[in-house]
Amino acid sequence: MDIVLIILGAICLLAGLAGCLLPILPGPPLAYIGMVLLHFTDKVQFTTTQLIIWLILVIVIQVADNFIPMLGTKKFGGTKWGIWGCLAGTLLGVILFPPWGIIIGPFAGAVIGELLGGKETQQAIRAGLGSFIGFMLGTIMKFMICGYFIYVFIRELI
Repeated sequence: MDIVLIILGAICLLAGLAGCLLPILPGPPLAYIGMVLLHFTDKVQFTTTQLIIWLILVIVIQVADNFIPMLGTKKFGGTKWGIWGCLAGTLLGVILFPPWGIIIGPFAGAVIGELLGGKETQQAIRAGLGSFIGFMLGTIMKFMICGYFIYVFIRELI
C-alpha cells in the first residue's frame, strides 16, 4: 500500500507543479495532497504542526494569488476602474480563453477598465503592467511552495 500512496503522492506533486501555470489545476493544494499521501505511508511521518502550517501556507498562497494582480494594478496607479477590470478580465480569461486567458485577461481587463474610466492609454497600460507583474509574483509564490514540497518529498524518501 505504501508504494501506491507514494506513487499517487508523486503524481499529485507533479500535477501541482503543472498547476502553477495551468489555471485548470489548483497547484499548491494538489502538491499538499501529495504530502498528505506521503504522510499516510509507514515510511514518513510529518508532525501535525508541519501539516497544519503547510495547509495554512497553501490557503494563503491560493487566496493571495487571486488578489495580487489587482493589488499590482493599484500599485501601478490603477483606479477602481482598473481593479474591477482586472477582476473581470481574470474571470473571463480563465473561463473563455484558458490557459492564456489567465495571463492576458488581468492585463487586458485592467487596461480596458482604465480606458473606460477615462485614463490615457499610457496610464492604462501602466495599470495593466501592474496586474501582469502581480500575476507573475503569484505564480512565483506557487512555484516556491510546490518546489519546497517536492524537495521535502524526495528528501524524506531518500
